Amino acid sequence: MSYSDLFDSGFKRRNKDHFAAIVRIAMDDGVVTDDEKAFLDRLARKLELSAEVYADILKHFNTHPINPPVTLDQRIERLFDLARMVYADNIKDDSEVRLLTKIAVGLGYTNNTAEIVTKALEAVSNESIDLESFRVKMTS
Repeated sequence: MSYSDLFDSGFKRRNKDHFAAIVRIAMDDGVVTDDEKAFLDRLARKLELSAEVYADILKHFNTHPINPPVTLDQRIERLFDLARMVYADNIKDDSEVRLLTKIAVGLGYTNNTAEIVTKALEAVSNESIDLESFRVKMTS
């Protein structure tokens, strides 16, 4: 039994939708770079997405809703993944930041969204940051 089999289909659906949100950021400039592709591959494995689901999401990423996480920890983890995607190609452009800001609102960051996104992007600009360090920065 795989790790994801322990969870209901709602959990799997949220993972797919979260992955689709990250693909949106990767596809914002119309090109998925090698760094972005490597990040997507790692995340797909972490989320235990099959090759078929992965390919379908790449093809239809705009059809997936943004399902806001219930807990603050889940929200921070999703923001961490999304912010890292902005820097995956070592280029942070304005359109990616605008898209991340929109997705952050969808994740439930409705107050001071621009400041939260700026703080998240500053935190992940240090490539060696891990989730726990990011969590500390975002909650301080």
